[in-house]
Amino acid sequence: MKDGETEATALSCNVAPTAVAPLRLEDRPRALFIACGALARELVDLKRMTGWSELTITCLPAHWHNTPQKIVPGVLRKIRGAGTRYDRIFVLYGDCGTGGELDRMLEAEGVERIPGPHCYQMFTGKAAFTERTERDPGEFYLTDYLVRHFDRLIIKGLGLDRYPQLLPDYFGHYTTLVYLAQTADSRLRDKAAKAAERLGLAFEYRHVGYGEVAEFVAKAAGTGAYAAAAE
Repeated sequence: MKDGETEATALSCNVAPTAVAPLRLEDRPRALFIACGALARELVDLKRMTGWSELTITCLPAHWHNTPQKIVPGVLRKIRGAGTRYDRIFVLYGDCGTGGELDRMLEAEGVERIPGPHCYQMFTGKAAFTERTERDPGEFYLTDYLVRHFDRLIIKGLGLDRYPQLLPDYFGHYTTLVYLAQTADSRLRDKAAKAAERLGLAFEYRHVGYGEVAEFVAKAAGTGAYAAAAE
């Protein structure tokens, strides 16, 4: 694996999965999911929920959001490296700053991607997220992954540990930190509230679950049904 690529199948998840009837053996395609590392836990959990043992998961580094020019060639390398080992390949990524290049490449390769520009919309749902952003464009969003890694990705990633005077430059136009929670974890909720306080923002908690990510995986698996995750 190159440049920090991780196999999500090696991850463990502490979330108790919602029971979903396993697929019949004859209905389960051999599939590869190429995902952003920020979605690894959720995808591993959804694999368990569906009982889709034929699903292989591979993830690219989540920090590539800071260098989106790496995303398209990284995903393409995974697709080309899969050869003929799988019946289907799916991509669990937003556009993530690629300016449409990811979709153009996937169309040429005949590979399906989950709809949406980023994981905030995927977890919330398109209609609900659009309504939120139109009502209050001053919201800053965190997911479970971003709460877990807030200090590394936000504070250190933006250099605020060394240059705290930059805080108003980065967050002065925001009013509220909204935690879009995938799991009902009180420790993460408390950590998100402290993150909001550290950034000088109001705090709002919304438990949105896995949203369209779960729907996409269920559809790919052929279950035809969605069970709300991590309620």
